[in-house]
Amino acid sequence: MSAAPPAGGVLPPESTPQIRRRRVWAAALLATDFAAAALAFVAVPGVRWEVAGVFFAIAAALLAAGRLYRSRLYLSVLDDLPAMVGRSIVAGALTTAVGVVGNEWASRSILFFTGAFVLLQVITRSVAFAVARRARKARRVRHRTLIMGGGQVAGLLARTLIDRPETGLEPIGFLDDDPLLSLDWPVPHLGGNADLVDVVREHGVDHIVVAFGSAREASIVDVLRACDRLACEILFVPRFYEVHSTDRDMEIAWGIPLVRMRRAPFRSASWRMKRLLDIVFSAAAIAFLAPVLGICALAVRISVGSPILFRQERVGLDGRPFTLLKFTSLRPVDAAESAQNWNIAHDDRLTAVGKVLRRTSLDELPQLWNILRGDMSLVGPRPERPHFVNEFTRQFPQYMARHRVPAGLTGTAQVHGLRGDTSIADRARFDNYYIENWSFWGDIKILLRTISQVLGAAGR
Repeated sequence: MSAAPPAGGVLPPESTPQIRRRRVWAAALLATDFAAAALAFVAVPGVRWEVAGVFFAIAAALLAAGRLYRSRLYLSVLDDLPAMVGRSIVAGALTTAVGVVGNEWASRSILFFTGAFVLLQVITRSVAFAVARRARKARRVRHRTLIMGGGQVAGLLARTLIDRPETGLEPIGFLDDDPLLSLDWPVPHLGGNADLVDVVREHGVDHIVVAFGSAREASIVDVLRACDRLACEILFVPRFYEVHSTDRDMEIAWGIPLVRMRRAPFRSASWRMKRLLDIVFSAAAIAFLAPVLGICALAVRISVGSPILFRQERVGLDGRPFTLLKFTSLRPVDAAESAQNWNIAHDDRLTAVGKVLRRTSLDELPQLWNILRGDMSLVGPRPERPHFVNEFTRQFPQYMARHRVPAGLTGTAQVHGLRGDTSIADRARFDNYYIENWSFWGDIKILLRTISQVLGAAGR
C-alpha cells in the first residue's frame, strides 16, 4: 500500500485527548519542580528570590531538554535521579556564573539551594509518580492501545498490559493478516495490517505497539507511515528483545523493552517555525536578489523570448499538484513533451543563457515565490512531475513516502550529488531519511552545502 498520508493530509486538532493528557502531565511535573524550588527558597536562608527564579528557569529548561517532563510507562524517580542531579548542578553553576557577572550573588547560598532543590524534587516527584501509578491501577487513566502482530510475543504483550494496568496502556485488540489463532488471545482480532488507519480512527486508539507477526517489516513500515498524521504514539518491540540492552529513553512494560518511535517532524511545534523561516527567508531573498532576478529575466527575454517564466505541474505535499516556476532555459517546447522528458541537460534547444542559468542553478530562483506562497519549503524533497511520480511509485515502493512533507528548493539528495540522471532509489532513501531525522540544524547544513555547490556551479 502507499505510504502517503491519509486523504487531505490534515493534522488532527491539538485538543485531542491524548495531547491534552500529555500536556497535563508535563504541567503537573513542572508544578512539582516549582514547588520543590519554592520550598528550597523557604528552607535555605539568605537566598534572594531573583536567584531562585534564575535557577528554576535554567533547571526547568535543562530538564525539559532532557525529556524529563515526558509521560512514560514505567515511572521511577530513581531512574531519573542521575539526570535530575546532573542538570541541577549545571543549573546551579550557571546561576553562580550569572551572579559573578552581576557581582551580587553568593555562591555558597546557591550551592545549598541546589542541594535542597534536588532533595525536595525527589520528594515531590515521588508523590506525583505514586498518584499517577494509583490512578493507572484504578484504570482512571487509560490509553487505548492497538497491538500490531499476531505472534506469541504479541499475545504475551497483550496479557502483560492487561495484568499490569500501572503501565496505563489498555489493549483493545490486535491486527495481523495471518494471526496464530491457536493462541488464547485476551483481546479481539480487529482486522489485517492494511486496516490500521481505519481501526485507529474508529476505536480512538492512543497508542500502537508493534510486535512480531506474519507481515514483512518493509510492509509494516509503509503501514505505519500512513499513521504519521494521526494523533497516536507508536512503540515497537525490538528484535532480539531478550538480549536487547535498555537505556533511559526506552520504555519497559513489565520486563518487555519497547522503543518509542520519534514523532513525525511535521507533528512537532518546531515544524511551524520551519514554515515561518520559509516565509521570512523567501521574502528577504526576493527583495535582496531583485537585481539578479531582473538580469536573469532580461537575459531570458533576449535569448529565448517569451515566456520568461516556465510553468510546470509538479507533485507536492500529500501528492497534491502545484505549478512550479523556473526561468525558461529552452526554446519553446510542447507541454506534453516537457511533462515526460526526463533530462534536458543535452537538449539541442538549450540556449547558451539557459546553460549558464542551469549550471549556476539561477533558473531555480523563481521558486522563491513558490516558497513564499506555501507550495514549497526551502529544504525538502525535490518535486517531480506527475508522470514520473506514477512511474517511480510503481518501481520504488518507498518513493511516495517523500510527499509527507512539502517539496523543497533543495534537499539532502541534491547535496549528495543526486541530480539529473541519477538513482531514484537513492533519492527516495535520502529524502525519507531527511524526513525521519529532520532538525533545524539539518536544514541549515543542507542550505550551506547548497550554497557551496551553487558557488561551485555544480548544477545540471
